[in-house]
Amino acid sequence: MDILKGIRPLDYVLTAVMVALAALIGFENVNAGADADLAHKLDSQSWLMIPVFVVAALPILWRRRNILAAIAVSFVVIAASVPMFGWVTRCGFALPLSIAMAYAVARFAGSRQNHLIGLVGVLALQVVILVKDSSTGGLGALGLGVPLALVFYGIGFFVQTRAERNADVPARDTDRVPA
Repeated sequence: MDILKGIRPLDYVLTAVMVALAALIGFENVNAGADADLAHKLDSQSWLMIPVFVVAALPILWRRRNILAAIAVSFVVIAASVPMFGWVTRCGFALPLSIAMAYAVARFAGSRQNHLIGLVGVLALQVVILVKDSSTGGLGALGLGVPLALVFYGIGFFVQTRAERNADVPARDTDRVPA
């Protein structure tokens, strides 16, 4: 299948973890009691949160092929969930998703312009995640999310730089090595 071309085994593992987190957070929102210890009361307990959150997490699977598109799709789905569900908990799956995407920007975005677009996209993603997040109470958690995204971007940049450096080193010719 062409849609799965270039996807590696660890991509499936990362996606499975993100999708499981999304489903779990959606399930927790649906089943939260009236006495839930949250910064803001839940506006919705619709079961539709579960598939919407899962769809928001799925684009991480295609981060190697087009990280900017993956960020854009997750952004659109999560942004649509804000008026759909109002104040609910999104941060439990979506902040880790945005942090993984920040790492992927460093690894797979290519040009500096794409890195900048990707980082702005990650910031925008974090804003829509937190704007009506019942667990955090709003945008205050950007103080944690943004630095974590930058740390993981830095780790990804370091890994990509090393990978490029190792690719530039010519392989040793073992046929010409004296015995």
